[in-house]
Amino acid sequence: MTDTHVSPLRNFSNFVRAEQTRLTEQWTHAVASDIHLVEADRLTHQQLVDDLPEILGGICAALDAEDLDCVEPSIERNAIKHGKVRWRQGYRIEELVRELDLFHEVLVEALETFALRNNTFTRRHESRARRLIAEAFSMLTQASIKEVVSERDRRIDEYTGRLERANHELMLKQRLVSDLYESRMQITRSVAHDLRNFLNAFSIALQLIERAPSKAETALTLAKRQAADMKQLVDQMVEYAVMLGDSNPLTLEQVAPRELYDELVASSRPLIEAKGLTLHASFDPALSTVTSSRLKLKQIAVNLLSNATKYTKSGQIELQFAMAGDRHWSMRVADTGVGIAPADADRVFDEFERAAGDDIPGTGLGLAIVRELCRELHGQINFVSREGVGTSFQIRFPLVLEQSP
Repeated sequence: MTDTHVSPLRNFSNFVRAEQTRLTEQWTHAVASDIHLVEADRLTHQQLVDDLPEILGGICAALDAEDLDCVEPSIERNAIKHGKVRWRQGYRIEELVRELDLFHEVLVEALETFALRNNTFTRRHESRARRLIAEAFSMLTQASIKEVVSERDRRIDEYTGRLERANHELMLKQRLVSDLYESRMQITRSVAHDLRNFLNAFSIALQLIERAPSKAETALTLAKRQAADMKQLVDQMVEYAVMLGDSNPLTLEQVAPRELYDELVASSRPLIEAKGLTLHASFDPALSTVTSSRLKLKQIAVNLLSNATKYTKSGQIELQFAMAGDRHWSMRVADTGVGIAPADADRVFDEFERAAGDDIPGTGLGLAIVRELCRELHGQINFVSREGVGTSFQIRFPLVLEQSP
């Protein structure tokens, strides 16, 4: 029996609440029988009906109030949630619409059944309820579709972003391949050029021995110097190739800068003084243990000292280890050599770039090696140079280098 003191539409909404289980089963049977709802067959019963109680509750609230406006926010929220869930479950838009249409049909059929059983439920009441149900489902369908489209657009944007990033990476890799090809051609030209110079020097030495045996010692000295230069060239090329090909994670250790500094001074002083140059070395006693890679720090210093010695004909070479604030320390190598022209300043760390002419052998890899090692050790490298006056390189390292993830 219906309560005559309750409005006819509320009586119907109470009927719907009471029949919720039966109506849900009726709807799931209709969905299962519909050949166009492919994705629904892949869902469990719970996944299929998960949002129905909330959707049905919103429609019943609209019938209770006989007004859709007061429950519109709630219906929209439920619709957005339903659209998002169905999108993630793989529904197409037409499947989403068809599913809601079947639910609409189930409620209309329930309305007709209720109207036949209740004499107080007039045709005007039935028309009013039918209109509210239709408006509610129109709102549900529109908001659900809008959410599906939004989800699809977000996914398209995501895919587009991935595609753009992949395209950018492809362009970078293509550029890298091009750069590697140019580098290979450059190294071929550079090595061929230097080897030709070495072979010419050997040839001159042999001719000198053949024509003037008394000058054999001078010729052998020339040949030995050329052999040493050739060994340095090959060693530097191998060092650079090994460094670029090393994919192992950086191994950090406790490094005593003072020990490294003493080793560098002892090993570089003979070569520097053999050229008639003076080595000025200084160490800041406040600098103690650092966390870094001793071998890579040594490689940086050796390359800078070797470059400074190579490009300095007279004057001095300076090596300095010092604190640089509370959390950093610095390595400085300066010379009174040929210097770097302003036009070459931007290319000084590029591969195969050289600051001098053919009279000074080398691959032009020394500063490229320094740049790569500084990147690994989080070193900030700066230099100042005046052509014909000299160059100063200063690198700022963290006292404690943290391992990259």
